[in-house]
Amino acid sequence: MSEIRAMSSRGQNTGGLMSSAGLVRYFDAEDSKAPQMDPRTVVAFGVILGVFIQLLSIVT
Repeated sequence: MSEIRAMSSRGQNTGGLMSSAGLVRYFDAEDSKAPQMDPRTVVAFGVILGVFIQLLSIVT
């Protein structure tokens, strides 16, 4: 912890918050061309895939 304080006291800014602000803005933007899926579809697909894998593990 003292190393972090020493680095910041020497004037070396890591820029963690400033660099992540651009990523938040990038991922927050909605793209109209992006495929839209209902969250229930994603959950249903996950459940079906899980059941399929369980069935395969029983068979083999």
